[in-house]
Amino acid sequence: MKRWKTLVAAITSLLSSACSTTPPENVDVVKNFDIHRYLGTWYEIARLDHRFERGLDRVTATYHPREDGGIAVTNRGFNSQQQRWKESTGKGYLTGDPGTASLKVSFFGPFYGSYNVIALDKAYRYAMICGPNRNYLWILSRTPTLDDAVKQELLTTARRYGFDTEQLIWVNQSDEDVAGAKH
Repeated sequence: MKRWKTLVAAITSLLSSACSTTPPENVDVVKNFDIHRYLGTWYEIARLDHRFERGLDRVTATYHPREDGGIAVTNRGFNSQQQRWKESTGKGYLTGDPGTASLKVSFFGPFYGSYNVIALDKAYRYAMICGPNRNYLWILSRTPTLDDAVKQELLTTARRYGFDTEQLIWVNQSDEDVAGAKH
């Protein structure tokens, strides 16, 4: 019986953290956030590795308003080994104060994950996003490339928050390997 209780507690803890919609401890979320300015297409410049984007280059995230007040999310990337595009769609909603850049996003039915903007250019040209823990981090830009000085500034912020920036994957945004690819 004791093993069963321990197993249930462990599974509950794992599911709670996996579906958490809050940022990691001691990580500040952007304030004075305007979701309407954030909409549109973003290019993924860098990310920490995770299974749902593994092997993808040319990754973009596009956000559009939904009729229910949320946002539609379309993530798209190119798998050069399979020579095909992969796409997933989801939905997101602001959590708490609408001026705080903290959202819950779902690609799988009722299960939501944390999407926290932790750095954002005043002109909404680049952003850094984290999930519910320090295993999820993305650097996004409105253009396929990002100035080295901006990259260094974002890396400094990420390190200050305790993210392992040595593990970042720098996403190839080149068109070279997509000619004739399957959609």
